[in-house]
Amino acid sequence: MRADPLAEEPPVQSAPPSAEALVQAKRAIESIVLVATDPISDQLLAELLELSQATIRQLCAQLTQSYEAEGRGFQLAEVAGGWRFQTHPEMAPYVERYVLEGQTARLSSAALESLAIVAYKQPISRAQMSAIRGVNVDGVLRTLVQKGYVEEIGRDAGPGQATLFGTTQLFLERLGLATVNDLPPLGDFIPDSSIVEALEMTLRVGNAEPELSLPNIGSPSPETGRVDS
Repeated sequence: MRADPLAEEPPVQSAPPSAEALVQAKRAIESIVLVATDPISDQLLAELLELSQATIRQLCAQLTQSYEAEGRGFQLAEVAGGWRFQTHPEMAPYVERYVLEGQTARLSSAALESLAIVAYKQPISRAQMSAIRGVNVDGVLRTLVQKGYVEEIGRDAGPGQATLFGTTQLFLERLGLATVNDLPPLGDFIPDSSIVEALEMTLRVGNAEPELSLPNIGSPSPETGRVDS
């Protein structure tokens, strides 16, 4: 029986990369991530190195483990949907000493509070932020947008179609997070009921008004014998 010429041929299985090719790929990943200004994704690395995304992730994991095993002062970390080099958390005191030397521009407490509200409640409107903080947030929101930590991400479907805000990729990069789901739970910052109860008792005692000593109206004065009017 002759073979059907129209029959599909089985797909050609590509040979797995050699050990030498994988070593070269690791070096390429290090070079690319080093010069990249933003975290670089698995997909882009796979296209540049002509490898599968699964292989890229495996190589990045191996690099991360090797840096940790060697006690390096930096890491290959997955941040904001891509890979980047960053300093090791244990080196933070030394890095802060260098980075903060002479630095004066910092976010105010109001801006930090507003940024936290956006991070945990996004998407959120300007009015909702103001309601939570109890003050107008136009100024601090403008600052956060200018610094690139917050951006417009859509419109509310309700009346007025208010602008909705959310955090940016830069926000994730600065905090070293892959997604906003990696933010610590709010419950970690809320004291338990016993602490709240103790605080309430302390405040009650501290704010207790002293009893006023009122004159005894209607009783005779011990000095004059007359009744005070």
